[in-house]
Amino acid sequence: MIASLGAIPPIAIGVLPVPITLQSLGVMLVGLMFGPKRGALACLTFLTLVAAGLPVLAGGRGGLAVFAGPTAGYMLAWVPAAYCTGILAIQAETLQRPLVRGIAYLAANIVGGIMVVHLGGILWLAAASHINVTTAMLGSLAFVPGDLIKAVLVVVVVQRVEGMLTLPRL
Repeated sequence: MIASLGAIPPIAIGVLPVPITLQSLGVMLVGLMFGPKRGALACLTFLTLVAAGLPVLAGGRGGLAVFAGPTAGYMLAWVPAAYCTGILAIQAETLQRPLVRGIAYLAANIVGGIMVVHLGGILWLAAASHINVTTAMLGSLAFVPGDLIKAVLVVVVVQRVEGMLTLPRL
């Protein structure tokens, strides 16, 4: 899922040396659909494929060198992000009303898929690029509107899939 979203070219925004990609949507999706353990394992498997040199990141990138670049913190944060999103999804699935459950899923995506990813990304970016954390944080605000749109799209997809089959989250 995450690899297929890497086929869509990244969009450079110029504020930071980090492009906009759809792969963070995939992280939210696997966390919400697969649960904490399988979602985190899916991300870890993906990162292993990247480390092995497969060009599965947006822009056809792959290999160990990407783990030394400015985007590495975002990618490494995908594992705990999917886990956090999955934990919150398990809590949300107990809610009976679809609208309330959808709002809880959105909150799970915001906490796990946006906040956790940005925390890891900002800290790594500041260290790797030798800029202060405040500058990295302010620059990352450019990603938030798109991330919120991705979070909503993931909720719509997951609720549609839930309407068709049961998702066992582990």
